[in-house]
Amino acid sequence: MKQRIYLDTSVLSALDDTRAPDRQQLTREFFDRIHDFDAAVSTLTRDEINQTQDASRREQILLLLDELRLLEVTDEARAIAKAYLDASIFPPSVPEDALHVAIAVAHRQDAVVSWNFKHLVNQRRRAAVQAINASLSLPSIAIIAPPEL
Repeated sequence: MKQRIYLDTSVLSALDDTRAPDRQQLTREFFDRIHDFDAAVSTLTRDEINQTQDASRREQILLLLDELRLLEVTDEARAIAKAYLDASIFPPSVPEDALHVAIAVAHRQDAVVSWNFKHLVNQRRRAAVQAINASLSLPSIAIIAPPEL
């Protein structure tokens, strides 16, 4: 059985982000193996991509979504995100980050894959998310960067 992974917007946008060539190369290598996983994004991811100002970049990223499962933002995901925000795991200025994790948890993904080290991929947040998930009888979830897969 393939590992079920949820990609946040940072992973998709890193594919053509020339400002960070090392990250771009690691992301390309990850996408060379994307079919080794059961990969998904969400309608939130799609909405964030649709806000990209550069039309050709936006269309290029949106084409990637056709190859990935699209997960809906459910009431359960909204409730989980609220619990994360209420517990101050994520700052109120980035409710979308809480919602990305919550969508993955609600859809029983194995991991959230992100390049967002400030708000997602760090030990403190991972531990806090696991604690809230355990208190709500929700499954644990890994929160990792693409090279960790």
